[in-house]
Amino acid sequence: MYFGLFCLLITFIPLALLGPLTRWTRRYHGPPDMALTDPVTGWVGRTLFGVDAVYRVDSGAGDQTAVWVLVFCLLVVAVVATAVWTALDPRPSSPRVRAWFALFLRLCLGGQMVGFGFAKLIPTQMPAPTLAQLLQPYGDLSPASVLWLQVGSSYPYEMTLGAVEVIAGLLLFVSRTAVLGAAACLASTAHILLLNMTFDIPEKLLAAHLLLISLFLLAPYLRRLVDVFVRQRPCEPLTLPSLFTDNRKNRIATWVVVAIGLWVALGSGYDRWVVWQEQSGAASPKSELYGIWDVRDFTLDGQPVPPLTTDENRWQRLVFDDPQAATYQRMNGELVPARADFLPNGQLELTTLTDTTGGQAGHESPFATLSTERPSPDRLLLRGELHDRPVAIILERVDPNSFPLRSRGFHWVQDYPYFR
Repeated sequence: MYFGLFCLLITFIPLALLGPLTRWTRRYHGPPDMALTDPVTGWVGRTLFGVDAVYRVDSGAGDQTAVWVLVFCLLVVAVVATAVWTALDPRPSSPRVRAWFALFLRLCLGGQMVGFGFAKLIPTQMPAPTLAQLLQPYGDLSPASVLWLQVGSSYPYEMTLGAVEVIAGLLLFVSRTAVLGAAACLASTAHILLLNMTFDIPEKLLAAHLLLISLFLLAPYLRRLVDVFVRQRPCEPLTLPSLFTDNRKNRIATWVVVAIGLWVALGSGYDRWVVWQEQSGAASPKSELYGIWDVRDFTLDGQPVPPLTTDENRWQRLVFDDPQAATYQRMNGELVPARADFLPNGQLELTTLTDTTGGQAGHESPFATLSTERPSPDRLLLRGELHDRPVAIILERVDPNSFPLRSRGFHWVQDYPYFR
């Protein structure tokens, strides 16, 4: 009862089973069923816990108050339903029912693992550090950012993690390899849960439940596995209970489950490939002035401004990465994101980003309107108005590969460790 309700209400399984059609549901930032449970979790949260337990659709975090309250509600419902079910029908469940429920959990766990895996195998979940992040002090990063940037700094490592998750998930869609898949999922989800717990990633609930589902699927075979791997004794073949009494129907069911697995993998792979092309890959769009630009000369109100760390007006650097984004660095090192609009007349408008109540980045009127001039590929001249004051800025491009994080590379031979 509990795992069934959890998989249907909190996971993305209903969307994952749509395969390539999943992209039509990209507007969902969370499980669509959460909108149906908001009245219940809201009431329970206010009444029992004194908290606001409404799901934040714009958040994407899986450990929200609403999810925790919903898990509590599912646990209560499962306990009551199990007690009633046991009282009305105290007989043990039939092997056929256990077989169908095990198949249901295999589809749920496999779909989640394949989706998670392709997000890393095609490295979009944890992208490489942006140009602005290369300038951010390490101590200013949150633990979650440290993990994300550490994994994203090595695509081979991220892709290997993803390959393990994809393989573990796909093994669950094949009857003969389902036990091996559950064991691989157990190891993989334990690793995910450890990272989520130690780096404060807001997906602890989901990772813990995926680990428990892996254990649930392995439970009937634990004694045999212990006999083989620990006690070094022979055991009977690890066979899954059949869904039907008819062998022909069982063979058809086997191929249907395999087809579902391939369909889910196709959908996850296609979705991540499109995201890679749009946001992360070499073909993803870049700003017209892409790069990190050091400010060499800053003139405000016709007067040159010296590079003092106490100056609140002068810029230290200007960064262009995404097509409509810019980041300027103050003299004290603070990085300030802004919206960048390149107008048809050749002017650049910079607008301050503001956080609205919905958590989305909004913007006000431009604080800078500048003309751009490129005397050479590595030199940029900006002239116009900054906070309604005339300004002229001369900038020089910084080679991104001058950062060791991007240029260090791989070395078989190292006489001394390279920590810098």
